Amino acid sequence: MDKFSDECGLVCVWNHIEAANMAYLSLYAQQHRGQAGSGVVSLEQIPETKFHIHKGLGLVSDVFDNFDFSRLAGPCSIGHVLYTSSGNNKLSNVQPLFAEVSQGGVAVAHNGNIVNAAELRSKLISEGAIFATSSDIEVVLHLLSRMPKEMPLTEALINAVSQLKGAFCILFMFKDRLYAVRDPNGFRPLCLGKVDDAYVLVSETCALDLIGAQYIREIKPGEILEISSDMKVFSHFPFPKQKESPCIFEYVYFARPDSTVFGRSVYRVRQNMGRELYKEAPVKADIVIPVPDSGTAAALGFAHESGIPFEYGLIRNHYVGRTFIEPKQSIRDFGVKIKLNPNKGALEGRSVVVVDDSIVRGTTCRKLIKLIRAAGAKEVHLRITSPATTDPCFYGVDTPEKSKLIASQKSLEEITEYVGADSLAFLSLEGLYRAVDSKIGTFCEACFTGNYPVDPHNCKEPKLCGDLV
Repeated sequence: MDKFSDECGLVCVWNHIEAANMAYLSLYAQQHRGQAGSGVVSLEQIPETKFHIHKGLGLVSDVFDNFDFSRLAGPCSIGHVLYTSSGNNKLSNVQPLFAEVSQGGVAVAHNGNIVNAAELRSKLISEGAIFATSSDIEVVLHLLSRMPKEMPLTEALINAVSQLKGAFCILFMFKDRLYAVRDPNGFRPLCLGKVDDAYVLVSETCALDLIGAQYIREIKPGEILEISSDMKVFSHFPFPKQKESPCIFEYVYFARPDSTVFGRSVYRVRQNMGRELYKEAPVKADIVIPVPDSGTAAALGFAHESGIPFEYGLIRNHYVGRTFIEPKQSIRDFGVKIKLNPNKGALEGRSVVVVDDSIVRGTTCRKLIKLIRAAGAKEVHLRITSPATTDPCFYGVDTPEKSKLIASQKSLEEITEYVGADSLAFLSLEGLYRAVDSKIGTFCEACFTGNYPVDPHNCKEPKLCGDLV
């Protein structure tokens, strides 16, 4: 599908009798954030320190199929679901990573993109470092390993992560303490919860809901949260103060609608997007249909605001795996049809508003509109709940290079003609901010404006979560 790919998902469970199992369930809830691989590292502290690890390529359900969780013993664990580029789908890149450094054993997991990772990596290699993965988080392990053994652990970790630039939420699990680090701009979400006597850290609150954990708060931009083995919690703010710029696309597409991200309900924000979109680009039609699932809440908002009935004109197959064998040309548009099938009973003879979250290359959108027309729709009006995507992301989101983003190459009229719609409208940046109920400029909107909060360090292409490409 011609969609942006999600970043990665994190979890930590600290001081729970079923820590690894809880981490596994939390990864299930965050599967939408990465489907290339997943893993869990657990920590035993008594009678001696032992780290246990299980990870693999594929979905959480595949990696942990019939898994014996007694192999991941201990009251502490961290976990990760990974998105990478297809060329870097290697087991060595699946997180969490584990290493022995001067401060002892450490497991680490990361969400985001360290924009100066290649620069740091090159310097470290010139000094004799040997890398085992193409993951940018391995750079942090090397930086940490270079800290003097006698240096206090917290000071060593601060010195290491202070050299990083870009978007990063990182979990570090040592033998007697856990650190959660969020970059000063706060690009990616990370929040703290509690279940029984255990602390839980996750990328999205939907993971807390699944395991029955109570939400406490977000980790603040620029914060290093430290939890000791005796459950004492400390906050450190070592980074120079930066203007906060959380990713607004979390609301548009990435986050699950039942999550609360950056203090707002994703579901409510998406409904507001649909309402604002109708106000900006009204249209007469018989029905409103979403491109499921990310367009559903926005389509409901569009329908409520317009009074046009909401219907399911596209039926999603929820049982499609990440890969499937595609016929050569025997079935046209097979890749789209296997995931989304037009509902002729809803579409035939009607004028239709199709609500989707974004247009990337425009190829999938074009195929969907063609299928909707083939199912008998009289008119197809396309409404997009975000501004036109004109620039790539360098902060952990898989976006094509600028030349492959249709909105950077074609006018609105040309895009409308290319996708085959009777009309097309994007939500304005001002409308998006109204939907989020925030002032212009309070989020990272680089994919819509090309205004990057952090220098991408001369990256010629966007980098993907966890990859040095």
